[in-house]
Amino acid sequence: MTDVQAYARECFRGETADRLGVELEFLVYDTDLPAAQVPIARIRDALPPLPGRSRVTFEPGGQLELSGPPGRLPVAVAALAADVQAVRLALGRAGLSLGGMGLDPRRSPVRQLREPRYDAMAAFLGVPYGLTMMCSTASIQLNIDVGDDPAVRWTRAHRLGPVLVAAFANSPAGGWMSARQAIWRALDPSRTAPVEAGGDPAADWARYLLDARLMMIRDAGGGFRPVLDGTAFRDFARAAGRPPGEDDLAYHATTLFPPVRPRGWLEIRYLDAQGIDAQRNDAQGADAQGADDWAVVTAVVYALIADDRTADTALEAAAPMEGRWADAARLGLADPGLRGAASVCFRAAVEALPRLGAEPWLVAQVSAFATKHIESGRSPAVDLMEEMIA
Repeated sequence: MTDVQAYARECFRGETADRLGVELEFLVYDTDLPAAQVPIARIRDALPPLPGRSRVTFEPGGQLELSGPPGRLPVAVAALAADVQAVRLALGRAGLSLGGMGLDPRRSPVRQLREPRYDAMAAFLGVPYGLTMMCSTASIQLNIDVGDDPAVRWTRAHRLGPVLVAAFANSPAGGWMSARQAIWRALDPSRTAPVEAGGDPAADWARYLLDARLMMIRDAGGGFRPVLDGTAFRDFARAAGRPPGEDDLAYHATTLFPPVRPRGWLEIRYLDAQGIDAQRNDAQGADAQGADDWAVVTAVVYALIADDRTADTALEAAAPMEGRWADAARLGLADPGLRGAASVCFRAAVEALPRLGAEPWLVAQVSAFATKHIESGRSPAVDLMEEMIA
């Protein structure tokens, strides 16, 4: 068998700088017919040139994804803010709008992309949760350099996770503040549960890779065959009739979706997409002197994980909340413990952001978000619920 331990260690070797990359997923609506599915071709045809050079991709249900170029905090935010605004304006001219939430409340899940990978994924994950995850959810993913000691940032990203899920919960449904997280919890836990901490992140990741169920195997024709009998990667040879190669292991890793995933950097995957300010106009967005609340998520999470002084304060406050992923998703900031920890974390982030190079407008926006949501105990999902019943 290919050396899983060696592969896992490579996943924690990367840049020691303090760059980050931001990936934003958006639900896209027809402004006049918000219950209608919007074909990917219509979205693609409406897209403008992007000044910040973000990469454009689509998720299976037609969700639009913008992946900004990596850079230090102010550069990464400015580039992506310019691109989001350019996309917003161009889509608006085409009668389309961006949705600012983590779960589509209006439309049933319909898969648009018909590719072998997604065919196998749909067969493996099943309905209703697999189809809903693939076609009706939207997230913010932050990619943060591993730093000088990858174990430090890996640990921070996990221990702060429940507090951050609660602070940014923005997909209300079925009694959950983050129903997107509830959907992930309902899927195969061998590939969606947090990586258990055993003291050595690389060894922990290797064990996770081995124990996770195989989702699919490449066939001789270049397609994918779903594996539906529960076979774990450690039993690859039994399912495939051959031992796995490194390519098989690397592809298997792309089918695993824990809250934090190492890939030479750390992928923070547990954050709901955030609200869109429909009132922002051309002048407000073109020079990146403002952004939607994804920028708040980016700034706060980056400060808490990358800045040592801020992280120490945040970890002390969040320690009693460790492991409370389900409570965070269900209750959000209505839980007093999660709200109190989030309050400390946001104050620490606001103090840190100027020395991390954040522009004054971004520091002010983080402070405003804290006042509106954190101190009041109102996760963003509460605003969405009020809009739905208004």
